[in-house]
Amino acid sequence: MSTNQPQNPTTEAAAPGLAAPVPAPARRAGSGLTWLALLLAALALVLAGLLWQKLSFTQQELARRAQDSGAQAVEARTMAAQAEALAQELQARLAVAEVRLSEVSLQRSQLEELMLALSRSRDDNLVQDLESAVKLAQQQAQLTGSTQPLVSALQAADQRIARAAQPRLNPVQRAIARDIERIQAAPLADIPALALRLDELARQVDEWPVLNQVGLQRAASAAPKTEVQPATGVEKGTATPPVVGAQPAAAAVQQPAPTSETAEPAGGLSQAWARFSSGWSALWARTWTEITRSGRELVRVSRIDRPEAALLAPEQAFFLRENIKLKLLNARLGLLARHMAASQADVMAVEAAIARYFDTSAPRVASAQAQLGRLRRDLVDSELPRPDATLAALASAAGGR
Repeated sequence: MSTNQPQNPTTEAAAPGLAAPVPAPARRAGSGLTWLALLLAALALVLAGLLWQKLSFTQQELARRAQDSGAQAVEARTMAAQAEALAQELQARLAVAEVRLSEVSLQRSQLEELMLALSRSRDDNLVQDLESAVKLAQQQAQLTGSTQPLVSALQAADQRIARAAQPRLNPVQRAIARDIERIQAAPLADIPALALRLDELARQVDEWPVLNQVGLQRAASAAPKTEVQPATGVEKGTATPPVVGAQPAAAAVQQPAPTSETAEPAGGLSQAWARFSSGWSALWARTWTEITRSGRELVRVSRIDRPEAALLAPEQAFFLRENIKLKLLNARLGLLARHMAASQADVMAVEAAIARYFDTSAPRVASAQAQLGRLRRDLVDSELPRPDATLAALASAAGGR
């Protein structure tokens, strides 16, 4: 049984002496790989262009955001300065309002006294004058936070009663003496002195080193002060090596000048050599001092117990100092308004911020902590004593006429 197979013209044997033809599928496969490689290269080029465009866009966005952050920082500083100026203006207005209030109260009392002056006798006028003066002094003491106006008014009332020589006013005189002793013995806070201490602390905030601060300020506070001699330029307090040849040069200078002409060049050479050797030794001493100081400042090991103090950025340190100044200003305003509890809370907040973010081993910070502790103890919410005995005795004298 035989089968007829179709004959492929490409599989026929080549004629002798002629080269075999290249198969067509192999050529088509090679051209397909070439087109695929070109397509991949074009795709990579497009991706690289897209990445480059994205990178340039990202850089522009970062630059824009950095510029916006700088503008916002400048605006925040401007607003802080405006707020401080506004607070000072409000404080000045408050002082003017207090002065006007005292003037109005004084004018009112004077008008009342003028209206009632026609219907009073001499003793009644004295009693009413003393009562008005004591009440006005009490108002002034409440406005100023000092007992000096009240004590002065009571002393003046005692002198007027002594000059009047009226027996029925003796109980008033004894009550005035008791009130003066009680008022002078009352423990009160010195408002002007406390305000000055708060202002001094607010001025010292910029000089306090933070806990993570390094650099020239810490090095300057730790290193001893040195002075430079004007003649040689060598720092005082640094050990200079002995200069070789300096004593012979000094001896040569102290000796009388030789008479021969050949001795003059030798003396000049020895002096020049002595100056050169002393300058060279001073240069090496100064260089060694700078190298050792730089080596000591290169590495500094310290312990920070609170991580938030170590992570404090320089711009955050600026805002921290401004917040502390605002806290001290609030404490001063509360002190002038006689809100001792609010002032104590602000002082305690400043103490907590100093203990958390500042270097308490620095002398200025330690002194500030001590001053804040004394301020916190002095800010006692004590009520001003009232001359109740004197007012009661004056009321009894006025009612028993």
